[in-house]
Amino acid sequence: MLRLALVAFSLGCLFGDEKPQPRVAPFYSALSIVNAADNQSGQLAANTIGTIYGTNLAYDIAAVSSSDVRNGLLPIVLGDDETQVIIAGNAANLYYVSPGQINFLVPPNLLALPVSLYVIVDGLIGPLLHLTIGPAAPGLFQLDATNAIATLPDGAVLTPSAPAKPGDVVVLWATGLGATDPQPAYGVLPTASAPLAPGAGLSILLDGTRVPSAAISYAGIVAGFPGLYQINFQLPLSTGTNPEIRVQVSGIMSAPQVHLPVMLN
Repeated sequence: MLRLALVAFSLGCLFGDEKPQPRVAPFYSALSIVNAADNQSGQLAANTIGTIYGTNLAYDIAAVSSSDVRNGLLPIVLGDDETQVIIAGNAANLYYVSPGQINFLVPPNLLALPVSLYVIVDGLIGPLLHLTIGPAAPGLFQLDATNAIATLPDGAVLTPSAPAKPGDVVVLWATGLGATDPQPAYGVLPTASAPLAPGAGLSILLDGTRVPSAAISYAGIVAGFPGLYQINFQLPLSTGTNPEIRVQVSGIMSAPQVHLPVMLN
């Protein structure tokens, strides 16, 4: 069930895309390049899953599959039209392409600096853009417009009809939490978990109140899921009903008005 929920973000919007005419260059803008978890523009960091919205981004729909991962290397080309995203001179790893959307992984080896980005489709190059890569770009994947994707340790997905209780251990799913130790290698499928690098300054806020750091048992990448991070923590006994949840890393905060399904005993 969790895997189905997480796969949804890589499939993108399968409806409403129209195939462009052949030999039409891709088009997009800086504002249409967003964090894939919460659709916030201007929120990208190394090892973040990003989304590009635009037109003529591919001639058809293609989603990454296990057959695309060869010898542990992630694909940099998807679709018969060979869509590519070039960022800071690196070919980004791709999850999904369609005429209106691309989901890609910001290379984990990038520094927090301005970078260039452009899309190539069938040999045609789209606009050259300049983006700023931050030290972190925390975004929580969402179950719907209101609630974060979170689970219990056994994988049960939290929903308004199946919420957590104060004192439960819950797992948050995010992207853009920044550097880990060790850092994932460019283009390589991560085979082991890796915690956030020392000094990340991770905080979890529930209705504006920080969760004690001792309650956070793990925060880092997920083996087998490039760009995906998990945070395991115990809900304080003082947690209220359906609190707003925000994550802060390196002084950068995730989007507001995202809630965690919690019901008091």
